[in-house]
Amino acid sequence: MEKDLIIDVTAKETTIALLEDHRLSELFKELNPQDRQFCLGDVYFGKVKKLLPTLNAAFVDIGDKKEAFVHYLDLGLNFNAFDKFARGINPNRDFAQFYTGTTADYLLAKEGKIEDFLKVGQPIIVQIVKEPINTKGSRLSAEISIAGRNMVLLPFGDKVSISQKINSKEERKRLERLVCSILPANYGVIVRTAAQGKKAAVLDAELRGLVKKWESAWPVMAQQKTPKLLFTENNKTTAVLRDLLNDTFANIVVNDEETAHQMSEYISEILPEQEKIVHLYKGREPILDHYDVTRQIKSAFGKVVPIRQGAYLVIETTEALHVVDVNSGTRVKTGKDQEQNAFDVNCNAAEEIARQLKLRDMGGIVIVDFIDMDSAEHRAQLLKNMQELMKNDRAKHNILPLTKFGLMQITRQRVRPATEIETEETCPTCGGTGKVSSSILIDQTIERSLIQLLADGKRQKLVLKTNPLVEAYLTKGLLNSIVRRWKKTYKCSIKVDADDSLHLLDFEWFAADGKKISEKK
Repeated sequence: MEKDLIIDVTAKETTIALLEDHRLSELFKELNPQDRQFCLGDVYFGKVKKLLPTLNAAFVDIGDKKEAFVHYLDLGLNFNAFDKFARGINPNRDFAQFYTGTTADYLLAKEGKIEDFLKVGQPIIVQIVKEPINTKGSRLSAEISIAGRNMVLLPFGDKVSISQKINSKEERKRLERLVCSILPANYGVIVRTAAQGKKAAVLDAELRGLVKKWESAWPVMAQQKTPKLLFTENNKTTAVLRDLLNDTFANIVVNDEETAHQMSEYISEILPEQEKIVHLYKGREPILDHYDVTRQIKSAFGKVVPIRQGAYLVIETTEALHVVDVNSGTRVKTGKDQEQNAFDVNCNAAEEIARQLKLRDMGGIVIVDFIDMDSAEHRAQLLKNMQELMKNDRAKHNILPLTKFGLMQITRQRVRPATEIETEETCPTCGGTGKVSSSILIDQTIERSLIQLLADGKRQKLVLKTNPLVEAYLTKGLLNSIVRRWKKTYKCSIKVDADDSLHLLDFEWFAADGKKISEKK
């Protein structure tokens, strides 16, 4: 499958569109750095604000108006080491020596009480694992992880873990020996699938960069001022490349020269053989329009999403869950019974639903109302199809079999608000109010406009352009038409022309030389 990454950089935000075989697969939007706050992966030096013993959790002040939340189970096994380091670091210490000598006296038990480990006003190092959603603040973890392309660095960790997706025993052993030989003291590492086959120099360079990122936060913590942002996750563009870039990418096209240069440098570090796929777009047409992304966004993000052969989905979001209704619409296949037709529509719908979940980044609970099927075999096959279609979804998810009412329940990891894009446009006639002037009064409205135009006495010859229906209404009757009455009353020349492009209640005034002099909406 050929992949293209289209990146639109504007003064306000960056839009990243992932196309698979020229079809929109994933869409990301990110505010520019000066407006970016409280995003997934950001690490803060916060302060405990309030304990919630009944929930075994606490609120933490990280500078957001919404109270950030950390549960006891999110403190992590090595919280004791993080806590000692956060409390004890100060400008008079040798940071490196203090870090190396800080170890966990004990590991946190699964069954514990948060009030035994946190006190109000206590400094705490936390990382955002779920962004603020609606009225809820950020979800936090005190177990810090710093992700790179080939590995994830775990401060105060004590082991090296290898991705289960690396099947070769020899490769797993090689990576474990290699990483253990270059890993500094008091760090742990998770080796990612992308590290398979990588040379020691590549892994060593990345490890040094991740350690440097963590160590750059020490001087900030030493000031003991909270809340403070210690460091952020990579920007969204870099994060997408870090997680997705492989030899299936054909093109990365960006409309900003500086961003294109940064991406070329980043790719040269993580995948040098792919460096030449970055291209700077210089066309006059907007980049998203040129690559047909805008049209695909408009068609994919509406409430009603068409699928094959007249069938369609209706997608609605509530505070508690997302609801997807599958409709066969006008789809009719002769020679097939109702059961087979329902199965075909449901299979097509499952394909689009799997795409929509990734595209909109829908998380939490998703309820899908498929068309009813009587066959147990079809119901089992639909579940299998859905599981297969969502196999490559990077977000953690769980899919349950259809209920007896034909509902499929899906839970999908939610770490940020679902992407919502306004696909409807304001009505040019009513201006979005849903109301227009009474059509029976259109002649009075035009007459008032005429009086205003003639008030200065400079114009006596005018051309009125209106919708054809209004033109016929104004000129009806040879001797007693409305236009004839206006000419006689106001002693002026008025020519009425029909214009199909004008809405029913719109009209425009022109001078005799064709120059527009007034427009009414």
